[in-house]
Order: sequence, then C-alpha cells, then structure tokens
Amino acid sequence: MGRVIRGQRKGAGSVFRAHVKHRKGAARLRAVDFAERHGYIKGIVKDIIHDPGRGAPLAKVVFRDPYRFKKRTELFIAAEGIHTGQFVYCGKKAQLNIGNVLPVGTMPEGTIVCCLEEKPGDRGKLARASGNYATVISHNPETKKTRVKLPSGSKKVISSANRAVVGECQRAVEP
Repeated sequence: MGRVIRGQRKGAGSVFRAHVKHRKGAARLRAVDFAERHGYIKGIVKDIIHDPGRGAPLAKVVFRDPYRFKKRTELFIAAEGIHTGQFVYCGKKAQLNIGNVLPVGTMPEGTIVCCLEEKPGDRGKLARASGNYATVISHNPETKKTRVKLPSGSKKVISSANRAVVGECQRAVEP
C-alpha cells in the first residue's frame, strides 16, 4: 500500500479536502498589548509539538494574562534551539535571546529572525517554514523603517515596530 505524500497531508491532495482535523491551531505571535509595547512579558515553553502538514514544530508557550486571573496558551513556531521549561520573553524591552519576541527596530543589524510580521500587529507572516529565517539588514530611525532580507533573497522595507522571533525556524525532525 502506498503512503500519503506531504502535498496530500498539507491539503492539496486527491481527497479534495484538507485534513485539518488533527491540526493543532493557528501558529502566531501574541496579540500586541500594553506589556509588549512598553516592557516585556514572560512565558514558559510547556511543550514542543508536531503539527500535521507542517515541517516546523510548534512550541506551546504559556503566559499569565495581564488583565484577568488566568493563563493564556499561545502556539509559536519553534525557533531552533528552544526547549521545554525555557522562559520566553516578549516585548520591546526583552533581551536578544533565541526564542524571544521583540520589535525588529530594537535588534542589531545582522540578527537572524523568523515568524516576522509584515505589518505591525499581524502576528507573524514571513519566514515561517522549517529552517527559514530573515536577516535584519539596516535601520532608518527617522522614518522608523527597517530593511530585512527574506528567505527568498529579496529585501523588504518594513516598519521597525514589526515583531519577530529571534533565531531561525526549527528544522523538521523526520522519524
């Protein structure tokens, strides 16, 4: 018996429908709030999981809700080198460490990032496939713009307020 190829698992298959039943959910950054705009918020990586039809693994990160007495779980695309139990910091004042989320305007030139926002607050649209990364090339503080090199090799000028995860996307681990 044959096997279901990756194209079919992703949803372009011969059964005419994407198999989304076992998908884990939308992988995106936290919604921008006061804590991220002005300081930082700490989360903890609880689990690194496989998402069917996607190469890169996902990280389950748990944050305290700053407004209600509860915890919020976010699904991030796992950066290469993060592990369970690791603290992840999100926000303008977060340190430049692998797995942390901060605005590209606060990163030095040459920083490698993944899950980069195309527009401020869109929660990550660029460089999300396994092993992919974008590179911060230069900043223009007057216009608040940052130039980045995308995985395709093209260079794009984006807002310095756009957030990204530090590090490259984790590569797929084939069993």
